[in-house]
Amino acid sequence: MAITPAEIAETRGMVEEQNLDIRTITMGVSLMGCGDENLDRMCTKIYDHVTHTAEHLVETAENLEREYGIPIVNKRVSVTPVAQIAACCKDEDLTPIAHALDRAAETLGIDYLGGFSALVQKGIGDADRRVIQSIPQALATTSRVCSSVNVASLRAGINMDAVLMAAQTIIDAAKLTADEDSVGASKFV
Repeated sequence: MAITPAEIAETRGMVEEQNLDIRTITMGVSLMGCGDENLDRMCTKIYDHVTHTAEHLVETAENLEREYGIPIVNKRVSVTPVAQIAACCKDEDLTPIAHALDRAAETLGIDYLGGFSALVQKGIGDADRRVIQSIPQALATTSRVCSSVNVASLRAGINMDAVLMAAQTIIDAAKLTADEDSVGASKFV
Protein backbone atom coordinates (compact mmCIF):
# COMPACT_ATOMS: atom_id res chain seq x y z
CA MET A 1 0.00 0.00 0.00
CA ALA A 2 1.54 3.27 -1.11
CA ILE A 3 1.13 6.41 0.97
CA THR A 4 0.45 9.50 -1.12
CA PRO A 5 2.02 12.92 -0.50
CA ALA A 6 -1.46 14.25 0.29
CA GLU A 7 -1.88 11.65 3.05
CA ILE A 8 1.50 12.59 4.49
CA ALA A 9 0.57 16.28 4.47
CA GLU A 10 -2.79 15.50 6.09
CA THR A 11 -1.13 13.49 8.88
CA ARG A 12 1.50 16.17 9.42
CA GLY A 13 -1.27 18.76 9.72
CA MET A 14 -3.07 16.63 12.29
CA VAL A 15 0.10 16.35 14.40
CA GLU A 16 1.10 20.01 14.15
CA GLU A 17 -2.27 21.79 14.09
CA GLN A 18 -4.65 19.43 15.85
CA ASN A 19 -2.16 17.91 18.33
CA LEU A 20 -2.63 14.34 17.14
CA ASP A 21 -0.80 11.94 19.40
CA ILE A 22 -0.91 8.41 20.66
CA ARG A 23 -2.06 8.78 24.24
CA THR A 24 -0.59 5.57 25.65
CA ILE A 25 1.12 2.36 24.69
CA THR A 26 0.86 -0.45 27.21
CA MET A 27 2.88 -3.62 27.62
CA GLY A 28 1.32 -6.45 29.60
CA VAL A 29 3.61 -8.41 31.93
CA SER A 30 2.58 -11.61 33.70
CA LEU A 31 3.76 -11.90 37.30
CA MET A 32 2.54 -15.47 37.74
CA GLY A 33 6.06 -16.82 38.24
CA CYS A 34 6.92 -14.20 40.88
CA GLY A 35 4.86 -15.48 43.81
CA ASP A 36 6.76 -16.33 46.98
CA GLU A 37 5.85 -16.91 50.64
CA ASN A 38 8.57 -14.39 51.59
CA LEU A 39 7.44 -10.83 50.72
CA ASP A 40 10.97 -9.49 50.24
CA ARG A 41 11.87 -12.29 47.83
CA MET A 42 8.59 -11.74 45.97
CA CYS A 43 9.35 -8.02 45.62
CA THR A 44 12.80 -8.79 44.24
CA LYS A 45 11.35 -11.29 41.76
CA ILE A 46 8.73 -8.76 40.65
CA TYR A 47 11.26 -5.97 40.17
CA ASP A 48 13.67 -8.21 38.26
CA HIS A 49 10.97 -9.72 36.05
CA VAL A 50 9.31 -6.41 35.13
CA THR A 51 12.58 -4.61 34.41
CA HIS A 52 13.87 -7.51 32.32
CA THR A 53 10.64 -8.11 30.39
CA ALA A 54 9.93 -4.44 29.60
CA GLU A 55 13.53 -3.24 29.22
CA HIS A 56 13.02 -2.20 25.58
CA LEU A 57 9.56 -0.60 25.89
CA VAL A 58 10.67 3.04 26.01
CA GLU A 59 13.28 2.50 23.28
CA THR A 60 10.67 0.85 21.05
CA ALA A 61 8.18 3.67 21.69
CA GLU A 62 10.79 6.29 20.82
CA ASN A 63 11.66 4.42 17.61
CA LEU A 64 7.97 4.36 16.66
CA GLU A 65 7.68 8.09 17.37
CA ARG A 66 10.63 8.79 15.08
CA GLU A 67 9.46 6.41 12.36
CA TYR A 68 5.88 7.71 12.19
CA GLY A 69 6.39 11.26 13.45
CA ILE A 70 3.54 10.96 15.96
CA PRO A 71 4.30 11.53 19.65
CA ILE A 72 3.51 8.81 22.16
CA VAL A 73 2.56 10.64 25.35
CA ASN A 74 2.67 7.83 27.95
CA LYS A 75 4.57 4.58 28.13
CA ARG A 76 2.91 2.13 30.50
CA VAL A 77 3.20 -1.41 31.83
CA SER A 78 0.26 -3.38 33.17
CA VAL A 79 0.96 -6.42 35.35
CA THR A 80 -1.07 -9.37 36.59
CA PRO A 81 -3.37 -8.21 39.40
CA VAL A 82 -1.16 -8.30 42.48
CA ALA A 83 -3.82 -10.07 44.59
CA GLN A 84 -3.35 -13.16 42.41
CA ILE A 85 0.27 -13.57 43.47
CA ALA A 86 -0.03 -12.04 46.95
CA ALA A 87 -1.93 -15.14 48.03
CA CYS A 88 1.48 -16.84 48.37
CA CYS A 89 2.48 -14.74 51.37
CA LYS A 90 0.70 -13.91 54.61
CA ASP A 91 1.92 -10.32 55.16
CA GLU A 92 -0.90 -7.88 55.92
CA ASP A 93 0.84 -4.82 54.47
CA LEU A 94 1.51 -5.36 50.78
CA THR A 95 2.77 -1.86 50.00
CA PRO A 96 6.33 -3.21 49.53
CA ILE A 97 5.05 -4.80 46.31
CA ALA A 98 3.85 -1.37 45.15
CA HIS A 99 7.27 0.05 46.00
CA ALA A 100 8.97 -2.69 43.94
CA LEU A 101 6.66 -1.88 41.02
CA ASP A 102 7.38 1.84 41.40
CA ARG A 103 11.14 1.23 41.39
CA ALA A 104 10.75 -0.90 38.26
CA ALA A 105 8.75 1.87 36.56
CA GLU A 106 11.40 4.42 37.46
CA THR A 107 14.22 2.16 36.24
CA LEU A 108 12.42 1.60 32.94
CA GLY A 109 11.59 5.29 32.51
CA ILE A 110 7.89 4.58 32.02
CA ASP A 111 5.08 6.88 33.10
CA TYR A 112 2.65 4.45 34.76
CA LEU A 113 2.61 0.91 36.04
CA GLY A 114 -0.84 -0.58 36.65
CA GLY A 115 -1.79 -3.75 38.42
CA PHE A 116 -1.68 -3.17 42.17
CA SER A 117 -5.17 -4.57 41.91
CA ALA A 118 -7.77 -7.12 42.89
CA LEU A 119 -10.53 -8.85 40.92
CA VAL A 120 -13.35 -9.28 43.43
CA GLN A 121 -16.51 -9.36 41.35
CA LYS A 122 -17.11 -12.98 42.43
CA GLY A 123 -16.01 -12.59 46.05
CA ILE A 124 -13.23 -11.28 48.25
CA GLY A 125 -10.44 -13.63 49.30
CA ASP A 126 -7.81 -12.94 51.94
CA ALA A 127 -5.20 -11.72 49.44
CA ASP A 128 -7.80 -9.46 47.79
CA ARG A 129 -8.63 -7.91 51.17
CA ARG A 130 -4.95 -7.33 51.98
CA VAL A 131 -4.31 -5.68 48.60
CA ILE A 132 -7.39 -3.45 48.90
CA GLN A 133 -6.41 -2.41 52.41
CA SER A 134 -2.88 -1.61 51.19
CA ILE A 135 -3.99 0.49 48.21
CA PRO A 136 -4.30 3.90 49.94
CA GLN A 137 -0.80 3.70 51.44
CA ALA A 138 0.62 2.23 48.24
CA LEU A 139 -0.75 5.09 46.14
CA ALA A 140 0.35 7.69 48.68
CA THR A 141 3.95 6.44 48.75
CA THR A 142 4.56 5.73 45.06
CA SER A 143 4.61 8.04 42.06
CA ARG A 144 3.95 5.80 39.05
CA VAL A 145 1.83 2.94 40.42
CA CYS A 146 -1.87 2.76 39.59
CA SER A 147 -4.43 0.52 41.19
CA SER A 148 -7.86 -0.93 40.53
CA VAL A 149 -10.52 -3.11 42.07
CA ASN A 150 -12.94 -4.88 39.73
CA VAL A 151 -16.19 -4.99 41.73
CA ALA A 152 -18.65 -6.17 39.06
CA SER A 153 -19.14 -8.02 35.81
CA LEU A 154 -22.13 -8.84 33.64
CA ARG A 155 -21.91 -12.51 34.53
CA ALA A 156 -21.20 -12.20 38.29
CA GLY A 157 -23.20 -9.06 39.01
CA ILE A 158 -22.15 -6.45 41.55
CA ASN A 159 -20.24 -7.38 44.69
CA MET A 160 -21.69 -4.78 47.07
CA ASP A 161 -19.17 -5.59 49.83
CA ALA A 162 -16.42 -4.80 47.34
CA VAL A 163 -18.16 -1.57 46.31
CA LEU A 164 -18.14 -0.45 49.96
CA MET A 165 -14.45 -1.36 50.31
CA ALA A 166 -13.62 0.47 47.06
CA ALA A 167 -15.47 3.58 48.23
CA GLN A 168 -13.54 3.58 51.50
CA THR A 169 -10.31 3.04 49.54
CA ILE A 170 -11.00 6.15 47.45
CA ILE A 171 -11.66 8.21 50.58
CA ASP A 172 -8.53 6.92 52.34
CA ALA A 173 -6.33 7.44 49.26
CA ALA A 174 -7.62 11.01 48.91
CA LYS A 175 -7.01 11.77 52.60
CA LEU A 176 -3.47 10.36 52.54
CA THR A 177 -2.60 12.56 49.56
CA ALA A 178 -4.64 15.65 50.52
CA ASP A 179 -1.53 17.84 50.43
CA GLU A 180 -1.01 16.75 46.78
CA ASP A 181 -4.55 17.58 45.56
CA SER A 182 -5.64 14.04 46.57
CA VAL A 183 -3.71 12.50 43.68
CA GLY A 184 -3.91 9.07 45.32
CA ALA A 185 -7.61 8.82 44.48
CA SER A 186 -6.90 9.74 40.85
CA LYS A 187 -4.60 6.71 40.46
CA PHE A 188 -7.37 4.33 41.52
CA VAL A 189 -10.05 2.81 39.29
